[in-house]
Amino acid sequence: MKIFDSDFLKKLEAIAIKSRMLMTEGAGGNRKSRSKGSSVEFSDFREYSDGDDFRRIDWNAYGRFDKLFIKLFMEEREAFINVFIDCSKSMDFGSVKKWDTGLKLSAIITYLALGNMDRVCINMMKDGALRPSQPMTGRASFDRCIKFLESIEFSGSTDINKCIKLKEFHSRGISIIVSDFFTPEGVEETIKYLLFKKQEIILIHILANEEINPFMEGQIKLVDSETGNLRDVAVTPAVLKKYQQEVEKFINNIKEFANKMGVTYIQVSSEQSIEKIIFEEFTKAGII
Repeated sequence: MKIFDSDFLKKLEAIAIKSRMLMTEGAGGNRKSRSKGSSVEFSDFREYSDGDDFRRIDWNAYGRFDKLFIKLFMEEREAFINVFIDCSKSMDFGSVKKWDTGLKLSAIITYLALGNMDRVCINMMKDGALRPSQPMTGRASFDRCIKFLESIEFSGSTDINKCIKLKEFHSRGISIIVSDFFTPEGVEETIKYLLFKKQEIILIHILANEEINPFMEGQIKLVDSETGNLRDVAVTPAVLKKYQQEVEKFINNIKEFANKMGVTYIQVSSEQSIEKIIFEEFTKAGII
């Protein structure tokens, strides 16, 4: 499964993810921190990871410890970005699947972040479990990102609140959730938890066009894709109007709580072009 082509990758070269957070922890990346000093002022070491800049290796430390270490500096710091992907069966819906848009956006975000010298971890959320990738840094890690995304299967259900609480956060960072947010108990608890963990939060809410503007009439049988439950419904203009009111309420509830808590919220249709989402919706939200 090819997530996006090389032509689109070329369009991303000039784009950088903008974080509104001044990072106070991390290694040598492109984000400015509140720490005083210049980009050449030594701060600390961390162990080398695949994709790190070889020029930052401290060969004296290698000679002493027989391990590769990277020099960290005080002024320029990397962000640690966690991308959480809803892998439930409900994401496998729509004439353009919600998961297709979700994986493309996750790949693009990772591509931009790696190019910005940030560290990225992609996290699969399914049922009550969390499967994280290895942390990635440097553009050379992007192939591992693609392989990880291509390994995802969309099935079962997802309890976002339960899944994200399994994640260990060791520092400030950015947490991006890609989901249709059809999850038990909503996402208010998740938002509060991530803020407590000092995360800047971005919610990417993906719905299929058939969910936003359904084209149905007459007597139909609805099947819950995650539970298999059946329901017979007589679709009338009044029922459709009520449904659209509930969908609008569902979206607005998440959006209003996100705004109240200072969280970035973006709602998109899976049928929107990726270029439109990146260059219009993300720009308008201040992500890039």
